[in-house]
Amino acid sequence: MFIAHLPAGYLLARGLQKVRRAPLAAFGVGLAASVLPDVDMVWFYLVDRRQHPHHDYLFHAPLFWAAICAVWWVGGRWLGYARAGLYAGFAFAGLWLHMTLDSFAAEIRWLWPFSDTRFEITRVPNQGYDWWVWNFVLHWTFAVELAICAAALALLIRELRRGG
Repeated sequence: MFIAHLPAGYLLARGLQKVRRAPLAAFGVGLAASVLPDVDMVWFYLVDRRQHPHHDYLFHAPLFWAAICAVWWVGGRWLGYARAGLYAGFAFAGLWLHMTLDSFAAEIRWLWPFSDTRFEITRVPNQGYDWWVWNFVLHWTFAVELAICAAALALLIRELRRGG
């Protein structure tokens, strides 16, 4: 996924917000969580210097995020914060969405740390373009990304016309 994480997060978080009648802050948590795993790109480029696939880093380990959200939920309940579960749920949904979308054309270690097995729906072959990004842009999975972006844009326009 190159361009669809934030639009997909928008669609998911907005849908959850409406179903749960959640505050705008919960929407923001879900939206932020939908792109949070890619923070590891800073490490990938500046520290690791692209030596390892960034999908192998901790921030792309689904069970890591499941554990973080569980601790958030339990800790919040323990401290008496009534909405801890709501916010942890929005975060978990956004994070899980990110991993699911990445699984379309990238290897994700869904069972790490119990297994290093990598899962992906399809492999994007190297077609030998001068700029490697063209391999992804010209693959059918990019059409899925464009469809997600179009749906998010349509929803945003409809919401702006309605006044929110």
